[in-house]
Amino acid sequence: MRFKAAVLQMRSGLVPSANVDIVAAAAREAKAAGADYLQTPEMTTVVNRDRAAMMAVIGDEKTNPELDAFQAIARDNGLHLHIGSMAVRVGDKAANRAFVIDPKGEVLASYDKIHLFDVDLAGGESWRESNAYVGGEEAVAVDLPFARLGLAICYDVRFPQLFRAYGDASADVISAPACFTKQTGEAHWHVLQRARAIENGAWMISAAQVGHHDDGRDTYGHSVIVDPWGRVVADAGDTLGLIYGEVDVHVVAATRGKIPNLKNARSFTVKTEPALRAAE
Repeated sequence: MRFKAAVLQMRSGLVPSANVDIVAAAAREAKAAGADYLQTPEMTTVVNRDRAAMMAVIGDEKTNPELDAFQAIARDNGLHLHIGSMAVRVGDKAANRAFVIDPKGEVLASYDKIHLFDVDLAGGESWRESNAYVGGEEAVAVDLPFARLGLAICYDVRFPQLFRAYGDASADVISAPACFTKQTGEAHWHVLQRARAIENGAWMISAAQVGHHDDGRDTYGHSVIVDPWGRVVADAGDTLGLIYGEVDVHVVAATRGKIPNLKNARSFTVKTEPALRAAE
């Protein structure tokens, strides 16, 4: 099967309603262009490193005007809307949660980001995602009419075991929508996206945030669609707006037939020789 994917590159700000309006306009444009599926980046509804300010503008999943709006957007435009992630209140913290919504406005699946970005970067840049977010514990694949989609978010892309689990679950498309920092994006974004596609013989579709945000951070952009052979089909560069790609799901089986690493995988143990430890 084939479907037309639209990927939205954003620069989300501090006001959720304004960011929702951007998604609504993109959905209308994507539908007019014949898209079946629209993906948005990580932290679609708000990008704010001030934890208290962020918590003040988000709701839980049951009381969430932004999620209600996204369901209406999917329904009004008759397409599958994949919100790469949004902050959802869970107790005194938030979940970094993705939603896949069908053309009737029903939530088909949700996924909480498993791996939290706690890191000190060169130049004094420091992030402690675990201060504000709780990590997920379950990988989620959802069957759409045109493909099986595996859900991941941003930092998850550095953990190949998650993506291998989706490959083993016969996912045709895997996603890692992101809010990648400019520094790490310049170094690793493209190679990680292409590697996850190649390792699993799957399409990778990853929307991204880009540019200088209201909270002071700089994000890398380069939303991408990568085919199962690792070729970049579309790249948004550092511009805002939509990119498109024709996704041929039949290519997945053909690629896995040429490079059958999913079938050829074997279990093994790691042995550390005492002599090697002594030499060190």
